[in-house]
Amino acid sequence: MANVTLRDVRKAYPNGFEAIKGVDVDVADGQFCVLVGPSGCGKSTLLRMVAGLETITSGEIDIGGRIVNQIEPADRDIAMVFQNYALYPHMSVYNNMAYGLRNRGMAKPEIDTRVQEAARVLELTPMLERKPRQLSGGQRQRVAMGRAIVRQPKVFLFDEPLSNLDAKLRIAMRVEIRKLQRRLKTTSIYVTHDQLEAMTLADILVVMNAGQVEQIGNPLDIYQKPATTFVAAFIGAPPMNLLPLRDAGLQLQGASGEAGILGIRPEDFQVSNGAVPSGGVALGLTVEAIERVGAETYVYGLRAQRDGEAAVSAKPGELPPGEILIRVPGQTGPAIGERITVAAPRDKLHLFSADGRQRIAL
Repeated sequence: MANVTLRDVRKAYPNGFEAIKGVDVDVADGQFCVLVGPSGCGKSTLLRMVAGLETITSGEIDIGGRIVNQIEPADRDIAMVFQNYALYPHMSVYNNMAYGLRNRGMAKPEIDTRVQEAARVLELTPMLERKPRQLSGGQRQRVAMGRAIVRQPKVFLFDEPLSNLDAKLRIAMRVEIRKLQRRLKTTSIYVTHDQLEAMTLADILVVMNAGQVEQIGNPLDIYQKPATTFVAAFIGAPPMNLLPLRDAGLQLQGASGEAGILGIRPEDFQVSNGAVPSGGVALGLTVEAIERVGAETYVYGLRAQRDGEAAVSAKPGELPPGEILIRVPGQTGPAIGERITVAAPRDKLHLFSADGRQRIAL
């Protein structure tokens, strides 16, 4: 096992495009680190740089106290699990798992011991003589993980390994990956665009945007105290409501009514009789849509547009301007077209600077 440290890591291409813009990350020995962010944010590029599959423009990548910038991938003592499994179709499960060890010249008894142990852990023993085409997607992914496990590397690297699986299987495999990593205690770096996957797997969460790190920390700490509006909107499902302070009619210490952005998570709103919690906020809404998802109900409400307020198109993944989403328990809620008031207490409010780049204490 080993720690992984990235110091001011950058990646620029000949056309001038800077994919990674000075990333600093420290993954402690045995930790499970998840890189999360939207498509194109640079997370896979960063993982491939750690693996040695992408050259590094500047900075340092340290694995177990050794700078690996100029070291070939095969000599970095890492094992990678890919999105597309990358199995040899003509080989059995056993031979897929053993292939890398044979190439390294390992003795047959040691190879067999490692493959059999990995197969036992991953419940693949009955399938060792099958070919990949005879396996389900989840079984193929377990074979890919087994191929990594038998290497007994210092670091596991996962590049969106569950994205080809259906929703039910993703949940099951997510649990299995976390249990396996805790059992092996191997330092792991995992890339995903799925924030729920990231939240449930990570010891340390790295939220990326446009080649930069927006926030690093414990998943729950990031959820409870997002550092920027990007993190606030990206981490959490459904996303956090964000609105200018002037639209909430608030004057809060640390920001004027024209110079701040207020964030409120859907679950922190409650349908109110019109009363405003002390230091909190209340908004009048017209219910536009309702989604009943079983144990809870999502209510979409439209607040009245203020005089002179320009209509602005929503960015991808954001609620349209003027729309507020609340989450209420159970299967009952207000009716479409109904006027309601929703309120949130002060201790559930999140305040950001006008540019969204800084969290402001309330």
